[in-house]
Amino acid sequence: MANIQPFKALRPHAPFAAQVASRPYDVLNSAEARVEAQGNPNSFLHITKSEIDLPEQTDIHSMPVYERAKENLDAFIKRDILFREDKDCYYIYRLIMDGRSQTGLVCVSSVDDYNEDIIKKHEFTRPEKEQDRINHIKTTGAQTGNVFLAYRNVAEVDALIDKWMTARSPVYDFKADDGIQHTIWIISDSDVCKQITDLFVAKVPCTYIADGHHRAASAAKVRAALGNTATQSADYFLTTLFPASQLAILDYNRVVKDLNGLSKADLLERLSADFTVELNGSSAVKPAVLHEFGMYIDKEWYRLTAKPGVYRNDPIGVLDVTILQENILDPLLNIKDQRTDKRIDFVGGIRGLGELEKRVNSGDMQLAFSLYPVTIEQLFDIADSGNVMPPKSTWFEPKLRDGLLTHLIH
Repeated sequence: MANIQPFKALRPHAPFAAQVASRPYDVLNSAEARVEAQGNPNSFLHITKSEIDLPEQTDIHSMPVYERAKENLDAFIKRDILFREDKDCYYIYRLIMDGRSQTGLVCVSSVDDYNEDIIKKHEFTRPEKEQDRINHIKTTGAQTGNVFLAYRNVAEVDALIDKWMTARSPVYDFKADDGIQHTIWIISDSDVCKQITDLFVAKVPCTYIADGHHRAASAAKVRAALGNTATQSADYFLTTLFPASQLAILDYNRVVKDLNGLSKADLLERLSADFTVELNGSSAVKPAVLHEFGMYIDKEWYRLTAKPGVYRNDPIGVLDVTILQENILDPLLNIKDQRTDKRIDFVGGIRGLGELEKRVNSGDMQLAFSLYPVTIEQLFDIADSGNVMPPKSTWFEPKLRDGLLTHLIH
């Protein structure tokens, strides 16, 4: 059963919340972070993307970057921008994007649950990305990135959270520059906190990582590395739990560096063996159903529809990301492992299909694919079966903001 706990969050004083809150470290690059934090000394990007305070040529994975993150975190506390809660609390976090609301419970989840697969995974991780977060956590003594967990709805939990939100005023409530509303309530009543903890033990057999596999893996490895020196706080990691009914998964698209020596005509001919190929001209193809793909090449869009019988009807084989890998990326483009191959990159659906066109038109990439999004039930089915999806299969929006609630492990 799911072992979650309240915790003493490091968080901003209310007047600074909107300034501190920043997009997750892994959804923007260093140049974008520099622009976003410009003129805002209170942006949490100074901690999560601390290379922005160092010369531009600095290796973002070098120790000076992590040491600057620690210096900046200490400075935020010293300047009284951030303070630590004086008692263990749960936190309710509601996000509203384009009129759609989703509400989660911010807590810490057990590293043992992660290791024992009570917290279920659906992706492999990349070693270099794990090491980056390990270095950041160990150097700062803080888990600054939130792991996004999902669980099957529990009516009693839903009712308790709704009741608290109705009866209490939020501690933070602001609209970010991207138009997303962020609202947080604090559950400080010890009896209510115990009730929530007990409900998850009794009613939630497992949780599922929706977003944040690297952050979760890194927290577990930091605890293991600390060994006997680990504090009790290191036995847990920062998570926000959302009931499945409130979640929406966006598409996660691909761009490819080259055609593996094929001409455009060769590629189209070979694709026609497994797909119905239709030219769509300059109109972008956003797949409307499963097993339909968009392909952008040479300033033209094509609609690809997988032919019956070309994919497996098991939880993994039926996924469009699998169909793409097994019928196009591997046999035609010689991309065997999307986790390690430098010829492929991933573009979250929130950036739109225009981003795919931009990447290809710039000459940086030669080919792009748009995909239909995975469903939350597909994610649960795969995790329950013990399988993993191809990397970068899911993109969740809206994103939780970093800096509003941080978990200290020192």
